[in-house]
Amino acid sequence: MICIYKTVSEVNTTLQELDTVEPGCWINMVSPSEQEILLISKKTGVSPQFLNAALDEEETSRIDVEDNNLLFIVDIPFTEMEENSLTYDTYPLAIIHSENAIITVCLKNSKLLTDFVDGNIRSFYTFKRSRFTLQILYKVSSYFLLCLRQIGKKSLMIQKKLHKSMSNKVLMQLLSLQNSLVYFSTSLKANEITLEKMLKLEVMQKYEEDRDILEDVIIENKQAIEMTGIYTNILTATMDASANIISNNLNLVMKLLASITIVMSIPDIYSGIFGMNVTGLPWSSAPDGPGFAISLGLIIVSIIASIIILNRKGMF
Repeated sequence: MICIYKTVSEVNTTLQELDTVEPGCWINMVSPSEQEILLISKKTGVSPQFLNAALDEEETSRIDVEDNNLLFIVDIPFTEMEENSLTYDTYPLAIIHSENAIITVCLKNSKLLTDFVDGNIRSFYTFKRSRFTLQILYKVSSYFLLCLRQIGKKSLMIQKKLHKSMSNKVLMQLLSLQNSLVYFSTSLKANEITLEKMLKLEVMQKYEEDRDILEDVIIENKQAIEMTGIYTNILTATMDASANIISNNLNLVMKLLASITIVMSIPDIYSGIFGMNVTGLPWSSAPDGPGFAISLGLIIVSIIASIIILNRKGMF
């Protein structure tokens, strides 16, 4: 899919959607086909290798230069649904500076870029390529922080469920969050290297304001790295304790069932003894006597006594 946008002017920040490539436009490509890549390559002079770079899920964050074209690849976070549970992953996003346009390429449609289309970003101009690139990078770091806060809240919810859990479902949810943090940590550290290299590029140092924005992006990215490390340590400790907690919960249930079994076996013992067809048992010679009531009383007293003893032993 290809969408082409252009800001009218600095005074009128309305974003117009175009049908053809024009100077100062923004070309947003989401999972483009080979024909679309060849078309944009022909119209902008950007090599197909640059346009295909972000279509590899394993592509790492980097900067590349070819002729007059500049390629930035950064990892951005995505949320996905798996088995009714929200999971987190990262995908590469390519930002390409061509001679007359800026091009973004990604495998999936990201909320990061739709915020620009929907007008949620202030002072956004498609013809200011360096500023636009820095605004995207700042949004990437902010979205990483947002996802990390969501992971933190989700881990707290899972920890509350863990106190009463006896299944592996909670463990699998924790493992999924831990895997997400591993992806985040790897991507953020790769992005950090790319951002540090951007500080040395002349195109990013033309304006003092742009340099300040880039430094803010680096600070946000470092904060995200620190948060990832904190949540990773918390989840690691939780994973270590979760197996013991689940095992302990299961032991408590087994202990309760064993206590109930002991209490329920008392009536069987009395009924077995007094139900034997032999002579010499108490009250066996008096069919109309108080034998049944006395036997029932002994059963009740024995049950109450056993419950009291087991309760003192912590079995209930």
